[in-house]
Amino acid sequence: MLHTPILPGARRDFPPDASRFETNTLFSKRLPLPDRAGASTLLEVTLATSAEERQQAQALVNRMYDWRGYGDSHVIPTSEGHSTFLASLDGELVGTITLGVDTGTGLAADLIFRNELNTFRRVPGASLCELVKFAFDADMPSRQLLASLFHIVFIYGMRHHRCSDLFIEVNPRHRRFYQTMLGFQPLGDLRTNSSVHAPSQLMWLKVADIAQHIGSQTTRAETNSRSLYPMFLSSHDERMVRARLARAVSTQGRPKMQTHELPPATIS
Repeated sequence: MLHTPILPGARRDFPPDASRFETNTLFSKRLPLPDRAGASTLLEVTLATSAEERQQAQALVNRMYDWRGYGDSHVIPTSEGHSTFLASLDGELVGTITLGVDTGTGLAADLIFRNELNTFRRVPGASLCELVKFAFDADMPSRQLLASLFHIVFIYGMRHHRCSDLFIEVNPRHRRFYQTMLGFQPLGDLRTNSSVHAPSQLMWLKVADIAQHIGSQTTRAETNSRSLYPMFLSSHDERMVRARLARAVSTQGRPKMQTHELPPATIS
């Protein structure tokens, strides 16, 4: 599935309802509003734990994807190998992303990039993960919001699934965003993703490099940096998120990862 980093001009259909996030909030922080002195908005990142929350995420995905011409019938995966994260501002859902882990049945990217993924599966100890169904209401573009969401997803993948390699399919016109902001690298040739009828580029991030990217950012006030890493969570906030995720995982259980090579794909 292709992913769009910023989708402008979209209409919001979700009324504020902060109560839906009370029980599964992983991180919250007040962010200043740049155009209103002294004003702020409450950022919350949560882990979807109910069908209602996943339906809200799915509605956002379909609204934003449809605006881009990718269709409006996409489904948020609900298998044990998928975890959906929600980002809200003042209780209003503005972003979502889903982490998928390789549990033996493959990843969504296997549909057209199986041969590339199998190269990584051959590495002893490899655990593959992917990001899918990423959508944001760009009426609320915020680098801090994006950084917080990605950092929490990275923590979840590393700490609870021991992911070694992270993948994402993107439209090639958004390749630079993922390279510059998060350090993803393109893999393989462009293919056509039939689910959105658009060109697709597979991108890869070595999970071990994420910690190095975070550790190398010694100054969090690097406003001129195009990378999101200077805006990742503080050490204190990261410890808090880890503790909350640990409680969530202990309640929901953890899928068993079974990374093994799948039958080769025939690319026409």
